[in-house]
Amino acid sequence: MPQSVATCVKDIINRSPFISEMMSLDLISFSNLARFIKGEVESMCGHSVSEASIIMASRRYASELAARMEESRDEGIGYEISMKTNIYDVNLRRSDESAARLMRLYGVVKPSQGDFLNLSIGSHEISLSVSDKYRSEVDEIIDEDDVIHRFTDLVALTIVFKGDFLQTPGILYLAARKLAWESINIIEVISTMNVLTFVVRKDESARAYEALNVFLSDEL
Repeated sequence: MPQSVATCVKDIINRSPFISEMMSLDLISFSNLARFIKGEVESMCGHSVSEASIIMASRRYASELAARMEESRDEGIGYEISMKTNIYDVNLRRSDESAARLMRLYGVVKPSQGDFLNLSIGSHEISLSVSDKYRSEVDEIIDEDDVIHRFTDLVALTIVFKGDFLQTPGILYLAARKLAWESINIIEVISTMNVLTFVVRKDESARAYEALNVFLSDEL
């Protein structure tokens, strides 16, 4: 069933977070955008479409996005940010044996006493971030032949949201983008329902902390 120009323009913009963000900040040329997406709009609509109609639809949707962003800021999302130093990070090739051995760490590491531990088991690799004081225990468990890389002297920056941040589109993208704009390399990203953690190098941690604070205070 053919769609309206406005519906097609919204769908295309919603699939492109960079475009929608630039539009909401009034940093995009609607004429250039119309020329760029004209072919896709026509394909979705099933008929020829003028650039003028695309520009009009884009301007209307930009106003909606700006209003939505302002409303989101007014509502606000509560948060707390903390920093843990001396993190040891290892990435391994996955095997059932190494995964089983690493599970032993849950009986040793004590997060309730301030220790840090995150173990992510993927289809091909295993990622482990843990307090550096457990490095010897980790190195005894893992097989050196499975190690892809390891990092020491890292810092974990953890944001605890007072609300369900995973149900608020774009927060993870915006936070990671803020760090990227500051040329900060992210070693690990860890997220749960209300907690988001970035593991970065110690020499970049102060800038990362400041960048995240600016992001959280200005954009949430």
